[in-house]
Amino acid sequence: MRVPYPMDGLPGRVTVYEVGPRDGLQNEAAVVPVEVKAEFIARLADAGHRVIEATSFVHPKWVPQLADAGELLSGLDRVEGVRYPVLVPNERGLDRALEHGVEEIAIFGSATETFARRNLNRTLDSQFDMFEPVVARALAHGLRVRAYVSMCFGDPWEGQTPIEQVVRVGRRLLDLGCYELSLGDTVGVGTPGHVEALIGAFGGPERLAVHFHDTYGQALANTMAALRAGVTVVDASTGGIGGCPYAESATGNLATEDLVWMLEGLGVQTGLDLDKLVSTSTWLAGRLGRPSPSRVVQALSPKE
Repeated sequence: MRVPYPMDGLPGRVTVYEVGPRDGLQNEAAVVPVEVKAEFIARLADAGHRVIEATSFVHPKWVPQLADAGELLSGLDRVEGVRYPVLVPNERGLDRALEHGVEEIAIFGSATETFARRNLNRTLDSQFDMFEPVVARALAHGLRVRAYVSMCFGDPWEGQTPIEQVVRVGRRLLDLGCYELSLGDTVGVGTPGHVEALIGAFGGPERLAVHFHDTYGQALANTMAALRAGVTVVDASTGGIGGCPYAESATGNLATEDLVWMLEGLGVQTGLDLDKLVSTSTWLAGRLGRPSPSRVVQALSPKE
């Protein structure tokens, strides 16, 4: 058993918001069978996850991998105490979520004009015309609503995103009634100082989560900066799988195993079983036909 070496200024416990089944799998070229997705989710719950983003009700034309969202949710063996939010892009997606008894949804916005047009076919301001009725109806039905905002640190077309622009978009999402805002470094260009500055510009960490991609190898360093700023919810993907189908330069998400290894060494509690996570990623890698990009999975997986 590893002896932790705590550092000052860190929270005692962190919630890992697991995005592997949705954000992790959505960019896979080969369609993953629904039974594999269901087992993946079951394994994540067994490893201690209490928040698992299961899928998305996006149109299958745009993300074919998630065309089986309804089938997956209908057959999901839900574990008591585990939340299974789903991503919805619009009111039709909400209709489908309500049909399947979903209790929590997430919406996704953009911090930049170009990505809003490419991803949502909206302008930076008109995207809220789509979000407002979704959030209002969801709240009226008693659902919890989370918001993602993408390209918070920069995008491939506009370069570095102005902090005040991210704050303006993020606050509008929170003002709609979203309980939490996940700040996304969609193409992985953020650095720790930028993370600290952005969280500070929001006035503090309240209702903020972070979502880092590891394109430039900064995901763990950026996470540390967020934790020191008071953030206690971190998005991660078991095995480090995933990317963004609408941004070619986006590489994999922060790997849950890499995050947990770091946090365990710091004495920060997550409630997750690292051995079970590694076993799950090794199993999933076999189903995807390629090794996990997670450094911890590579180090701890059984060697042939």
